[in-house]
Amino acid sequence: MMSNLLHAASTSQLINQEPGSLPGPGLSALQTFTYFVAAPIGLFLGISIIVWALTGKKTKSSNASSVITHIE
Repeated sequence: MMSNLLHAASTSQLINQEPGSLPGPGLSALQTFTYFVAAPIGLFLGISIIVWALTGKKTKSSNASSVITHIE
C-alpha cells in the first residue's frame, strides 16, 4: 500500500507536465511573498490612493464662481 502511494506521488509531477516542457527553478520564500502578497497589496494601495486623489471631495473656492455651477 505504501509503495503504491510513493509511486503515485513520484509520477504525479510528470502527469501534469506538457510534453517537452521542463520545470524551472522554484521560488524562494521571499520571492513567493513578494509576488503573491506584497505586490498585490502594493498595487491595490497605489491604485486606491490615485483614485481617491482624483475623485476626492474638492474644496470650493470663494472667489471662483462659474455660470454653469452658480445661478444668480
